[in-house]
Amino acid sequence: MFDKILIANRGEIACRVMETARTMGVKTVAVYSDADREAKHVAMADEACHIGHGPAPADSYLLRDEIIAMAKATGAQAIHPGYGFLSENPEFVDAVEAAGLTFIGPSADAIRKMGLKDAAKALMEEAGVPVVPGYHGANQDAGFLAEEAGKIGYPVLIKAVAGGGGKGMRLVEKSAEFEDALRSAQGEATTAFGNPDVLIEKYIQQPRHIEVQVFGDGTHTVHLFERDCSLQRRHQKVIEEAPAPGMTAEMREAMGHAGVRAAEAIGYKGAGTVEFIVDGSEGLRPDGFWFMEMNTRLQVEHPVTEAITGIDLVEWQLRVASGETLPAQQGELSISGHAFEARLYAEDVPKGFLPATGTLTHLEFPPNCRADSGVRAGDTISPWYDPMISKVIVHGPTREVALSRLSQALAATEVGGTVTNLAFLGALAAHDGFAAGDVDTGLIARDLDRLTQAPEVSFEHRAAAGMQALGLVDLDWHAGFTLWSDLRRSVHLSYQGEVFEATVEVDGADRQIWEFPASPEEQVCANRIAGAWVLNGLSLPPMSQADNVITVYDGYGLQFEVVDPLDRDATAGGDKNLIEAPMPGLVKAVFAEAGLAVKEGDRLAILEAMKMEHSLLAARDGVVAEVLAVDGDQVEAGAALVRLEED
Repeated sequence: MFDKILIANRGEIACRVMETARTMGVKTVAVYSDADREAKHVAMADEACHIGHGPAPADSYLLRDEIIAMAKATGAQAIHPGYGFLSENPEFVDAVEAAGLTFIGPSADAIRKMGLKDAAKALMEEAGVPVVPGYHGANQDAGFLAEEAGKIGYPVLIKAVAGGGGKGMRLVEKSAEFEDALRSAQGEATTAFGNPDVLIEKYIQQPRHIEVQVFGDGTHTVHLFERDCSLQRRHQKVIEEAPAPGMTAEMREAMGHAGVRAAEAIGYKGAGTVEFIVDGSEGLRPDGFWFMEMNTRLQVEHPVTEAITGIDLVEWQLRVASGETLPAQQGELSISGHAFEARLYAEDVPKGFLPATGTLTHLEFPPNCRADSGVRAGDTISPWYDPMISKVIVHGPTREVALSRLSQALAATEVGGTVTNLAFLGALAAHDGFAAGDVDTGLIARDLDRLTQAPEVSFEHRAAAGMQALGLVDLDWHAGFTLWSDLRRSVHLSYQGEVFEATVEVDGADRQIWEFPASPEEQVCANRIAGAWVLNGLSLPPMSQADNVITVYDGYGLQFEVVDPLDRDATAGGDKNLIEAPMPGLVKAVFAEAGLAVKEGDRLAILEAMKMEHSLLAARDGVVAEVLAVDGDQVEAGAALVRLEED
């Protein structure tokens, strides 16, 4: 076994690997960028090395030669790549081994064989693994690809051959949309992977995404059963579970054998995932699944497999990489219960799931879940990296029990300092179709309006925020309460831009009456009973405050802002003449030019931030007065990019 390993990654996966390494007595070395100097993974490691000349991945976590040099300088014997960054880079694997170090993962040859989706599909066909109908060839002429799409039959998927995570992927419903979709997919693929090539696949109408966890030692492979990752939004996984709902023993055996054949065809070593697209229109059946791709690394959703098998996959990675054979044979592996994983992100759901930044002023998870997180209270969600806050993982003896535990865990998770997708995750966990196991990759899109409804803000919530704002939660009559001369105060608060006034009449240390001038019929009576506040019969929810922002931890986190009524923003409605950057990022393209007439919703620019492209649209009909940015500009949040003429 290794004495010391370097982890060539950041965030929650770096912390995850460190936790297992520590239990095995293996020391760890972290690397960090300028933006991650105070990060959690840096604090957890036995040693940490600053890498690069800036926060961007290209200037830090993708510097393979520098990472290898740091591993040698610190005495690390092996490098764990995590996922993302260099984890599936065969040139990095070659360089690691040339330096006399061990790469904790598959061989460079295996990565190359599975790295390009078109070549991988051809290899899988040879291995007897079923493959989705489509075009996987080298001809990338736009006209030729359009012809192939017509032969396959619409709808089709355009997919980057070097892709992953939904990047460089577009669904095309009809031929008239193909050219624009192809251009967009190729542009995003070039940015994300440096390779514009795509393949075309038949789009399965009621698809489920089911993947098989495999593990090999270079000679033999076992599978650790399946995960269902069908709950997706724009090809991004949201909630994963294991095992797959509705799975039959016959189907599991067929998929497991296919996953093992795929891995053994390339002499696979380490943890990997074979992803299948499944036709869910007539239930799960052995002839209704097809190979999509193989991820030659540990997956983000690996904890659900660990939960149902009792296997620590990172431990297995370290053991096999150090020279051991497979720690268990297929017959020794079994499924126990059911598990879910929900991906908690800093993102603004009402604004189209726009990734968010901010400093986490408060972060707390309930004890009845596993929370894999790379951040702590006080850490900043950076615009340079994925905005994941944590993975919330639960396990139960049955799917029903596990899903109930997921709902409870999400409701009790507390995040302050940034907007999150917690309410969206909670709505998904409560979705009747999902609860019944009736899932496919289109579920979220079909019910998006219902799933993204704003949580209900009650007058009890407003009173709670008022109590926090006026310091009336921990009120002590015996420690100066007489300073309240008239025993009546008011406060102005805002929730999602709506400003309201709340007034309170304090009737001793244990009773308060809250009223709202704009809604005179509403009243909240707060009583302190046995040391705990009760508002109209409801327990006072937990709260936190940072500066003038109060977060009430009910309804998945409700943010109120204390407002100075004498300093109201006259432009609170927004300036529709300006198109601004919603977050720091790179201006990828500008389509506007002075004098151009535009319609509401026209795309004026593309901003690249947090590994995704974001289209910036005109807020109204008008004429472009001025273009304030050019392709390649690095801009801050709020930077004006395009200005329209006054209406």
